[in-house]
Amino acid sequence: MKLTSVVAVILGGGAGSRLYPLTATRSKPAVPIAGKYRLVDIPISNCINSNINRMFVLTQYNSASLNKHIKNTYQFSAFSSGFVDILAAEQTPDNSGWFQGTADAVRQSLKHIRNHEFEYVLILSGDQLYQMDFGKMIDNHVENNADITIATIPVGEREAPEFGILKSNEAGDITSFIEKPNKELLPEWISDTGDLMKSQGRNYLASMGIYIFNRKLLFEILEEKKNEATDFGKEIIPASIDTHKVISYQYDGYWTDIGNIYSFFEANLALTLEIPLFNLFDNRNIVYSRARMLPPAKISGTTLEQTIIADGCIINASRIENSVIGIRSRIGNATTVVSSYMMGNDYYETILEIEQNAAKGIPQLGIGERCYLKNTIVDKNCRIGNDVRINGGVHLTDSDHSLYAVKDGIVVLKKGAIIPDGFAL
Repeated sequence: MKLTSVVAVILGGGAGSRLYPLTATRSKPAVPIAGKYRLVDIPISNCINSNINRMFVLTQYNSASLNKHIKNTYQFSAFSSGFVDILAAEQTPDNSGWFQGTADAVRQSLKHIRNHEFEYVLILSGDQLYQMDFGKMIDNHVENNADITIATIPVGEREAPEFGILKSNEAGDITSFIEKPNKELLPEWISDTGDLMKSQGRNYLASMGIYIFNRKLLFEILEEKKNEATDFGKEIIPASIDTHKVISYQYDGYWTDIGNIYSFFEANLALTLEIPLFNLFDNRNIVYSRARMLPPAKISGTTLEQTIIADGCIINASRIENSVIGIRSRIGNATTVVSSYMMGNDYYETILEIEQNAAKGIPQLGIGERCYLKNTIVDKNCRIGNDVRINGGVHLTDSDHSLYAVKDGIVVLKKGAIIPDGFAL
């Protein structure tokens, strides 16, 4: 694969309502993950690690923070042809509407993409967590003389109804495709996923929403189907199976779609495992992000168990367990945090600001003293007072309040929420 033969198109996603309230003021790809990154850093880093350095990010909903992050983070050398360009939905004389789906977003952006030289278009989602060498996938695409390649992953019976499921022949050609099949249809869609995957009950091939298109074909399909097909998974891919060579590229590594609060919470806490499935400590698969000039974390009198702590934190808690603590976090004395994700803060308060806020009864940024938090996501810039007790779990019913929301037993404190002293949930 030549560096100049591929451009990547990263889809910024829709409104992200299933990730609410984390997406109340930001797009899905801009949601902070692992305490110091944003979701969009994952596909961009995978591209850079695969020697693909020309990327377009298509944005639409709540895109201000995503645009700012990309602008401040991804700046290639003046001697490099690399770029990460933002293509926002725009009104033009030919089109006055928003992106109507994944395919429509790429269609509306073709006028900008076509100005570059390339042979293949790699289409990616901006809200997935995985580490993948796209170079191998593209080499496989070229060797098999394919028109379209779909990255696939074996899944079990429980997950299969949430994905596009496909079947392929011995040569790897995709022969049939169904979008989100009902459970009773699944026996007809069992595939030979290999002995290891079958031993784990992963008998179905699911589309990962990662595609390679030959340049000429992509332009033909999208321009012929103008104002008709709006989505790759629901329309473009199924219609192409009978008319073009569409192949499967099976990926057996870790991959998760950050579709809802539970999957987001689970993916973050999984990073604290002794040997995490998503490896942040890998020289070959660096996750790139904005380089902040922050001091080291300062920790005093705290028992830490299976916890990730980002730069710039000031921690005096008694115990933190199975948790991710984000940049510039502050946690007070005698506080316990269990199975929680604290995103951190965008800035430090000065001593004067702390004193002025205290006079008004406003807590400091971070978590106060003698608090207990469990099964909680603390969004950016929250202020949690003293003696606060939040015990998330299945005993709580789903609900939405001005300061927090509960989803699947997980308490999500909203961005900038001020939680008063003694609050209990």
